[in-house]
Amino acid sequence: MTIRICSLLPSATEIVCALGLGKQLVAVSHECDYPEYVMSKPKATQSLLLTAKMSSGKIDRMVSHHITRGHSLYALDTKLLEKLRPELILTQELCKVCAVSYDEVVKAARILDGNPSIVSLEPRNVEEIFDNILLIGQLTDRRYEAEKLVDLLQSRIRKTASRTRVQHRPRVFCMEWIEPPWVGGHWVPEMVRIAGGFDGLGKSGEPSTMMDWRKVVQYAPEFIILMPCGFDMKRTVRESATLTDYPKWRELPAVEEGRVYAVDASSYFSRSGPRVVDGVEILASIFHPEVMEAKYPYAVQRINSKKS
Repeated sequence: MTIRICSLLPSATEIVCALGLGKQLVAVSHECDYPEYVMSKPKATQSLLLTAKMSSGKIDRMVSHHITRGHSLYALDTKLLEKLRPELILTQELCKVCAVSYDEVVKAARILDGNPSIVSLEPRNVEEIFDNILLIGQLTDRRYEAEKLVDLLQSRIRKTASRTRVQHRPRVFCMEWIEPPWVGGHWVPEMVRIAGGFDGLGKSGEPSTMMDWRKVVQYAPEFIILMPCGFDMKRTVRESATLTDYPKWRELPAVEEGRVYAVDASSYFSRSGPRVVDGVEILASIFHPEVMEAKYPYAVQRINSKKS
């Protein structure tokens, strides 16, 4: 079975490629960058905001400004889709900040030949990420490959959970945005739990939320994981310079003990694809290096948080 696929989500693109369907991808989003070869695929979307050189605070203000006025953050290239004639379009409809509007995708699909199927992927936790892999496998006649991949990922999850089960569970704050501070939601608190930590601020299965900094101070995290949504590690390290502006920052246990880490959020935490399992292993190696070796040193950097 050969099917022409358009993926408007980096996570869906990763799943498609993990199932051996890379050649069937006729178009991807402008944010799709893994595996590396998908960057040469036609881009069906583009961002209407130039945020590459903006601080997290400025990005937040600009995004809020556009959303409150009903403006779209992304553009969909309908002419390209007409030319490429995808039969399956993978997208999402939950987050206006994450991808092109679902309504725009549906509207565009109406004018395409062949009445393409539109599948919205909305995982809230790790298990639902695995369900999405199985769903895409079913839709593309790759059920066996999908089941095999999920079995492998679940095996790694169980192995990590087994190693960290009897260890002390430190209090963790997963900072999904720096200015203003947000706490990671959806699958992130579950990732922390599997990795042997305790996330008392994020709510598993629920969206990320803006966090009152006073609650962070009261919570007194023992580890702070900087994972701004969509940022890689290098950019996160640069953004960390503003952290000392927060009241009582230097008094937080994580800061006093030098346990503030920047991670590659874009690759291992923000996207609901197979690499969230890598993210779990990264967290386990941070929280419990005595039982979990660091397999991804290029994806983690400790921050000199007292001087940043």
